[in-house]
Amino acid sequence: MQDAERENGILNRLGAGLITGAADDDPSGIATYSQVGAAYGFSLLWSVLLCLPLMIGIQTVCARMGRVTGHGLAHNLKACMPRPLVLGTVGLLFIANIINLSADIGAIGASAKLLMGGPAPLYGAIAAILSVLLQIFVPFARYSPILKLLTLSLFAYVVTVFAIHVPWATVFRHTFWPQVKPSAKYAVSLVAVLGTTISPYLFFWQSSQEAEEVRLISRRRPLKRAPRQAKAAFARIKNDTIVGMLFSEVVAFFIILTAAVVLHAHGKTDIQSSAEAAAALKPLAGEFAFVLFAFGIIGTGMLAIPVLAGSGAYALGETLKWRVGLDAKPLSAKLFYGTIAVATLAGVSLSFAPIDPIRMLFWSAVINGVVSVPLMFVIMWLSTRSGVMGKFPLPLWLRGLGWASALAMTCATVLMFATIGR
Repeated sequence: MQDAERENGILNRLGAGLITGAADDDPSGIATYSQVGAAYGFSLLWSVLLCLPLMIGIQTVCARMGRVTGHGLAHNLKACMPRPLVLGTVGLLFIANIINLSADIGAIGASAKLLMGGPAPLYGAIAAILSVLLQIFVPFARYSPILKLLTLSLFAYVVTVFAIHVPWATVFRHTFWPQVKPSAKYAVSLVAVLGTTISPYLFFWQSSQEAEEVRLISRRRPLKRAPRQAKAAFARIKNDTIVGMLFSEVVAFFIILTAAVVLHAHGKTDIQSSAEAAAALKPLAGEFAFVLFAFGIIGTGMLAIPVLAGSGAYALGETLKWRVGLDAKPLSAKLFYGTIAVATLAGVSLSFAPIDPIRMLFWSAVINGVVSVPLMFVIMWLSTRSGVMGKFPLPLWLRGLGWASALAMTCATVLMFATIGR
């Protein structure tokens, strides 16, 4: 049974971890990283190094839980927690996801307008509807490669850096020898990076995708029933998650770096959206950098929409005992697919509303902070329970990273609430 994890080709060996990591750099994340780079230059580049091991830790724990049990995170929460508490957590997750969907759909439309002209809301709505149709009518075995290919759009941010002049010696100094600024606004920016990077919807998505692959790939079984598959499964999950999170943080690093070199250095320190960051690049860094940056926003937005809508649908469906799974036929999982459609269309509607996008992202961050801290402690508690993980306790290194991630988010959330209004 050791060959249950074997796949041919690099992209086939990378799955839930790669898509999860890439989806983390959604247009909302791009906006946050651009704001940080524009406001503080190189001085927060070190935060990427802080986030990387924390991301790897908590996401690996969630992925292992899905592979061991054959169920997503919400199902495992429901088995060990009062149902009303799980429903409350899932409800807050759903609200935060809709807000993020709205920001991402709006950013896709604004970026498409920058590139082609025309009405931004129409472009955003077309992208959202296309995403829903693909999720409902294209089997996941064929849809998954599309999501994996969309991750390549993030290389636009890496290439952008090489289209501009970068003082690499200064970059390395600030990255590996940080000069922390003792101010409330600097602390809030650090919290924003942590909150953007470590988000609850990623926990639910990667765990559910591991469980889905157990159902899709006939030779795989939940490890509680097929312990001989464990060694190969855990090795694959570790490699997949490390690659995905490393990819995510390399891209985040280059987005901050681009904003620092081009925007901060030219006095453009106040960026309100990812599309505004792209537009600001054009007169300062040239047409090529502008096109790459804007194209990256559209590509990662098309990747983030199904992850945000899908993670909410998985969480709600597993909690309410619906048939879930992107491999299911539309008529056999009507509530699951209906939830994906409702969440996405709610995001479209909200993107049309005359609401400050930065204010929406602020409240999304607040909700994510409220959800993520207790959720991460519960995840780590579940990972120690034999009733959930069977004979597969976490190795010491992973337990340490998981708890460190939970504690870091606790400190970040406390700091966020302490600095609100300052």
